[in-house]
Amino acid sequence: MRILFADALPEAAVDLLRDQGDECVVNPDLGTDHLADAIEGFDVLVVRSTQVTAEVIDQSDQLGLIVRSGAGTNTIDCAAAADAGIYVCNVPGTNSVAVAELTIGLIIAIDRHIADATADLRRGSWNKKAYSVAEGLHGRTLGIVGVGEIGLAVAERARAFEMRIIAQRKPGRRPEVEARVRAAGIRLVDDLDQLLAESDVVSIHVPAGPDTVGLVDEAFLQRMKDGAVLINTSRGDAVDEAALVAAMESKGIRAGLDVFIDEPDGGTGEFDSELARHPGVVGTHHVGASTRQAQDATSAGTVEVIDAYRRGSLLNCVNMADDRIGASTITLRHYDRVGVLAAVFGVLREAHVNVQTMQNKVFNGSNAAVAIVDVSGEITEEVVSQLSQLDHVIQVQATRRDQ
Repeated sequence: MRILFADALPEAAVDLLRDQGDECVVNPDLGTDHLADAIEGFDVLVVRSTQVTAEVIDQSDQLGLIVRSGAGTNTIDCAAAADAGIYVCNVPGTNSVAVAELTIGLIIAIDRHIADATADLRRGSWNKKAYSVAEGLHGRTLGIVGVGEIGLAVAERARAFEMRIIAQRKPGRRPEVEARVRAAGIRLVDDLDQLLAESDVVSIHVPAGPDTVGLVDEAFLQRMKDGAVLINTSRGDAVDEAALVAAMESKGIRAGLDVFIDEPDGGTGEFDSELARHPGVVGTHHVGASTRQAQDATSAGTVEVIDAYRRGSLLNCVNMADDRIGASTITLRHYDRVGVLAAVFGVLREAHVNVQTMQNKVFNGSNAAVAIVDVSGEITEEVVSQLSQLDHVIQVQATRRDQ
């Protein structure tokens, strides 16, 4: 396969693919603006921060897979990829520890004034009196908004500081997540209002999406304690930056931020942000996942996704329908012979019935198989009869999905 890496990955990961015969082109300087002109002729596209727009997808001629070498896929037009029949897969969970470590680091840095103290030392200023003032973390309450892999990893580390950890109760959490919540010592509260009212530190760990844009708004910040700490290592657009600046001025809120709105596209660049300049902010440069350990794990996961695609399988695909779809299901037992399914599809085509999902599994001995086909369109008795009369068909059953 021809694989385009539009962002840098460790050379060892790229070499693993080259050793399998793949032609790998690594061009991290392409950027979003030039990616559309370079995508022709590639089967796979690997990105980290580079945006993949509908234009890029339109310009591709044989692209079948886009891999986000990381968790979030908000920089990829997943809907356009789905419309073009292109898989979008990610590599979730590999950077959770790295982001959690930075989160804890920001909490400590704010409490102990590490950034300002370091800046004074570099200017030749000694001010032990000012920097001796700190609350400490022992016994303080950490409210976690978003109890996914990263939120759980933060909780597990915060326990070492003997912080009290709370999160919002969510109906329908998977049992394995509930088990980890309990193991991490998290106390669940009924709603966000209670979480914000109790928390000395509020840490945001939410996915990208319309429901999380502007989550931390004026009302959210007003419900926080005066002098509380806000940590955001998830998405820049989760925070209303103007509202946060106002809350820092009026309520003494302090913030530890790894992400901002309107970050530069590349790894370097000018960045003019009122929020980042505010003395109440300790900030980093969107580096939460940027440890060698996390990068190695993410790179290995990226190779696994590509290898699975090569074998005809999918790992972590985000733009396929989650459930079986279709108005009706046809269950067709047949002998495992050449052309049986082709004949089935021919009958369905003539009846203007569209196949939406299907699977075909072979019984032990490889003599018989069963095809389960979800379709849209009317399955009449005549269609069932035509399918039943096909060569090598054993039995046909059609049922409505809504029955």
